[in-house]
Amino acid sequence: MAKSSGKFKILYGECEPDVMASRAVEIEKAGYDVQQASGRSGVEQSLHQGGFDLVVLGPTLTKNDRHHLPYMVKKLQPGTRVLVMHTDGERHPSVDANIDTGEDMQHLLAKIAATVSSGAFTKAAGAGK
Repeated sequence: MAKSSGKFKILYGECEPDVMASRAVEIEKAGYDVQQASGRSGVEQSLHQGGFDLVVLGPTLTKNDRHHLPYMVKKLQPGTRVLVMHTDGERHPSVDANIDTGEDMQHLLAKIAATVSSGAFTKAAGAGK
């Protein structure tokens, strides 16, 4: 499946359905095309089925999933960027941006908007709050 025309396409993964649904609605309200994926297997399946501009890995995924899934994203979709939430300042070689624990939804939307406007994330962008 090709990337959607016109809208920035995001794959958003979480383990908690309520958290995923509420955050996905907020991201959609900001004007993005969001596909939800439940858990690690849901993210993996979605990566095999479609093309995405950005994959957001939410805080209810396990730390192990937030560590291993970025490698899978880059292997299956090399041009796709990865944003990981709940990182507590840790850096990962396959992650383009991160949001530390406690950051609010507005901070996430600002990171996504920066991706759309600049066309690329930098690890340094994750450092400034």
